[in-house]
Amino acid sequence: MRMKEIRSLRELSRTLDVDRRLRRIIDEKVVMLLRRSDVLEVDMVLDASFIKAWSIRHPRNIRRGFSDPDARVGRHGRGYDLGYKLHVSVDHRRILLLASVLAPANENEKRHGLALVERAREVLRRAGARLRCLVVDSQYGSGRMRGLVDEAVIPFMGNSRRGEAVLRVDRRFRTHGPEEEGVEYHIRLAVEAAYAFLKTQYGMAVNKVRRLGPVAVYAL
Repeated sequence: MRMKEIRSLRELSRTLDVDRRLRRIIDEKVVMLLRRSDVLEVDMVLDASFIKAWSIRHPRNIRRGFSDPDARVGRHGRGYDLGYKLHVSVDHRRILLLASVLAPANENEKRHGLALVERAREVLRRAGARLRCLVVDSQYGSGRMRGLVDEAVIPFMGNSRRGEAVLRVDRRFRTHGPEEEGVEYHIRLAVEAAYAFLKTQYGMAVNKVRRLGPVAVYAL
């Protein structure tokens, strides 16, 4: 922003939207950071965070936005709100964001988990690294997701595979089941740290752009 004399995050979002060269530079920066760290294996965490839409709900359809028709009502904490969800994959040791997908807030995590992992894998491949372990919440859990890597730490929902010694997580984020998987599950705190940094230092908590494409660029 300083080099190009960009005065606001909204103007930065519009600049990135039309300047493919800048977006490519950002993408290559992630690969360069991985190469400089001599990374060979990565333990990756996936999670989603809510981005509030810059709009009110439509008076004739309260599930969508009025001035932002791409926004949808979805779960936000213990309630529901209008907005989007940013899904990211993070290298937990370096708290480095590898890939992201932005979607309306009403879309299920399972719909975007596979694409997110494949995008991150492509970044790792270009950096000469491999995905060793994948840690995600139960919302991303599926048979295909569990089969993506040899080591996948994904808790099962409370009503599935009862009586078996599998990983489960209660409402207080306490783990039950295999101890080793329980320890690895808690590396997901890295993605919470990444989101906290984005929201407190880079203004992601105060979105001032509309429509799916511009909000995705703003998040990037």
